[in-house]
Amino acid sequence: MDEITPGTRVDHRHYGKGTVVSVQTLFYTIDFGTRGIMDISRRQEEMLDIVTDEEPAAEGKNTFTMNELEATLRRVIESYSDITQEVELGSKWEGGKLLLQPADASLKPKEVPVETFFHKITMLRDRLRVMEQKINAHPKLSEEEKIDMQQYITRIYGSLTTFNVLFRDSADYFVGEKGKE
Repeated sequence: MDEITPGTRVDHRHYGKGTVVSVQTLFYTIDFGTRGIMDISRRQEEMLDIVTDEEPAAEGKNTFTMNELEATLRRVIESYSDITQEVELGSKWEGGKLLLQPADASLKPKEVPVETFFHKITMLRDRLRVMEQKINAHPKLSEEEKIDMQQYITRIYGSLTTFNVLFRDSADYFVGEKGKE
């Protein structure tokens, strides 16, 4: 595969076309337009194809148009802030309730709207993503320390896969260690 650098246009088998924003030791940060900015593990590089149907710029490099650059910068800034990305709840759960029933029958159950619970789950996911980005960009952590922390976060994602049933799109699922292989 040709070298993937910032600005390279790629086509991911699951997420579609995007533009590489940055290249890190463990992952590529790719802007998939309306799907958002995602970190794709370099272990999944075989799922990426470099888009060559566009006319390359001088020296063989792909370039951004001004509108693409502005949109990409806006999404990068949003992804590094604590702003949550809109994720869709599966339609079968809309208007539903989560019932927490204590084992002690004398205690009242607690009802939580599924939308409220789902919002909290997606906030957790988004904050984990921000934490990953901050770890990877941290200037004082060694590559080994970054890898250790990334593996720990991956295990956290794996613990949250039970909640994938709530998501409308499988692209928004939590993915643990087994799912990354």
